[in-house]
Amino acid sequence: MLDRTQPDPGVNAEDAPPSVVLDTVAADNPPVPGWQRVLGWLRRIGQFFFALSFSSLTRRIVSLNLAGLLALVASILYLSQFRAGLIDARAQSLLVQAEIIAGAIAASATVETNTITIDPDRLQDLKPGETYNAPDEYSGLDFPINPERVAPVLRRLISPTKTRARIFDPNGGLILDSRSLDAVLRDNLPPLSDAKPGLLERTTIAIRTWLNRGDLPLYRELGPEGGNGYEEVAGALNGQKNSMVRVNQRGEVIVSVAVPVQRFRAVHGALMLSTQGDDIDQMVTAERLAILKVGGVASAVMIVLSLLLASTIAGPVRRLADSAERVRRRIRTRVEIPDFTRRRDEIGHLSGALRDMTDALYNRIEAIEMFAADVAHELKNPLTSLRSAVETLPLARNENSRARLLAVIEHDVKRLDRLISDISDASRLDAELQRQDMTSVDLRRLLTTLTTVANETRLGNNIAVEVRFEGRNPADAFSVPGHDSRLGQVISNLLVNAQSFSEAGGKVRIICRRVKSEIEIVVDDDGPGIREDALQRIFERFYTDRPHQGFGQNSGLGLSISKQIVEAHGGRIWAENRAGPLSAEGEATIAGARFVVRLPAP
Repeated sequence: MLDRTQPDPGVNAEDAPPSVVLDTVAADNPPVPGWQRVLGWLRRIGQFFFALSFSSLTRRIVSLNLAGLLALVASILYLSQFRAGLIDARAQSLLVQAEIIAGAIAASATVETNTITIDPDRLQDLKPGETYNAPDEYSGLDFPINPERVAPVLRRLISPTKTRARIFDPNGGLILDSRSLDAVLRDNLPPLSDAKPGLLERTTIAIRTWLNRGDLPLYRELGPEGGNGYEEVAGALNGQKNSMVRVNQRGEVIVSVAVPVQRFRAVHGALMLSTQGDDIDQMVTAERLAILKVGGVASAVMIVLSLLLASTIAGPVRRLADSAERVRRRIRTRVEIPDFTRRRDEIGHLSGALRDMTDALYNRIEAIEMFAADVAHELKNPLTSLRSAVETLPLARNENSRARLLAVIEHDVKRLDRLISDISDASRLDAELQRQDMTSVDLRRLLTTLTTVANETRLGNNIAVEVRFEGRNPADAFSVPGHDSRLGQVISNLLVNAQSFSEAGGKVRIICRRVKSEIEIVVDDDGPGIREDALQRIFERFYTDRPHQGFGQNSGLGLSISKQIVEAHGGRIWAENRAGPLSAEGEATIAGARFVVRLPAP
């Protein structure tokens, strides 16, 4: 048999029709395309349910839903009102039937010496509860029941009802049993067999006994002289009609009633009617089978709905887990997390959180890679200069050359020390911000303290710093959640940067005010301003643009670190130029640079 994925070497690719089947068996009997589509759909459905079956979440959803349904069905089967109502109705029916038969026996009797003779032909005219009065001269006589005369009446009345009838004498002795009558209920009697029931039958009997037994007494067959052992018979011999419900050894419900056979208020015996072993159980079983059918259909619907529900939960969660696993294994390349944010539920929230976390992780990895590349580049320049100076130092011919080379070496060493210190600070920044909890920072006190320190130290150009708080009330609080030391580092970097660009005797101004839900800090200087193409680049790592200073005097990390700190606090920082007065030619001028920091405020 050829592989369907490989071309047949005996068939020309140009001459072969598109529908050529390479299977040698299928070539003789080509399959019907409809069957292939049906089998394909069935295979897909099977794979879908097979995949769901191994999901713990799916199993839990299906199990919990089915557990509630099974508990409901079991309670219906065990506590069915239909069974109790059926038993009561059957007992009432047997009681009425027994009263009619007992009355018929007593009313149809013809008098003989010490006997009661039953006339079956007169039963047609007998109404329920109606009796025929006998002559007064026979009222004191005792009429014993004659089995030969009662048997035809009993056979005629019992045979259509599938009921067992027994007549007992006043002493509780058995006179007549319908089972002993010829041709009475012969077809309904169970076959006599000494074989023990099999495992399935024993299991069925055990279940039926558990369902039916409850607090019902066990039914036992008593001997011919044990009529008084039946409570209902004993009560009937005392002139009372009674009924009892029992369970036999096969777990079948037996309903029996007993009424007195009396004439002229004299009890001549008792009539006991009882159901066959499977009479009520057949109806109850049929009802339970109907309940089970409904429960089976409901279970199938519940399973389908549970699987559909699980597919909307377990499937997306599995896809998210697989994507997260791929992210763990493939750090070098980006892995797209499935987007379920349109679901507007917990799965959508989880998907959005994982996507944001993954993007942050990749951004952090890229930032680390870029940082490492920048660090290597920035360290390479002073190291190259230092190496050249060290290699040239032994070749110096005079003290002036040697002094210049030593100055270069000292400059490069200081530059390396400054770079390493700033790089170490920048590398620890993220970790410190993540480990430390944010507290409420009073910007009024922070800015006042930094301004005081800056005015006391006064850098080389003697630049003054002033701070102003704008608000409706002088006592307004300017508080933001954050890290006071790091926010102080941001303001210090901006002050040092503004002072370094200001002319001698100039002034740096700090303004703090509230803008809607944010606190804005503005740092203005009177320097030359910032070139338009450098307004964004000045926040890049290791970028510096100081034409008035020598090379290597700054690491270029101050503004980059400040931006990193501000963004870690959920804020923004940007630079712009302050507009000055128009020149004599009518052109716009720059009055200085301005740095703006906005932090979210509660």
